[in-house]
Amino acid sequence: MQTAPRLVVGLGNPGAEYSETRHNAGFWFCERLAARLGVGLARESRFHGLAGYDRGAGVWLLLPQTYMNRSGQAVGALARFYRIPPAEVLVAHDELDIPPGQLRLKFGGGLGGHNGLKDIATHLGSQDFWRLRIGIGHPGERNEVVGYVLKPPRREERTEIDAAIERALDLWPLIGRGDWNAAVQRANTRSPSPLSPHPSPDQS
Repeated sequence: MQTAPRLVVGLGNPGAEYSETRHNAGFWFCERLAARLGVGLARESRFHGLAGYDRGAGVWLLLPQTYMNRSGQAVGALARFYRIPPAEVLVAHDELDIPPGQLRLKFGGGLGGHNGLKDIATHLGSQDFWRLRIGIGHPGERNEVVGYVLKPPRREERTEIDAAIERALDLWPLIGRGDWNAAVQRANTRSPSPLSPHPSPDQS
């Protein structure tokens, strides 16, 4: 039986120099979800991040402040403290294999080379957690990926990403009550973005 999430994590890098970069799409989602729920995010040193709790929904929101490659340190600390199993964790993150403007919601499976997800899986001891994959597009060459994710998206791309995040926020009532099947169907059946008429297949 699927259950509602008890921990929602947004992935990104802390600091003003990274705040508008593609790699921070997970932060953008989690910050906007916190605003929509009326949850304040405050530094919690024991959880190595900014965290807030929605008592009504019984869910924690977390923005790790450990830099992307060590995201699992924060996620693992909070999950262990509150005994939250991996299956009740939702991680929002940027996704290279999806065009700007598109989302994918999935449970478990591959990590797609995403260092933040890899570290979380290591600290949770499992890959069986939910992922909200926010499309940022791919630069086309593997050796350009690092520079690409650490730069801001073009204006039209940011508009598409913001629209996708808004759709993800509209899915929260389904996700928040554990209606994952309906949420997955709505998230994953979005028509292709006009910026990317030939999206890459979901490979992970």
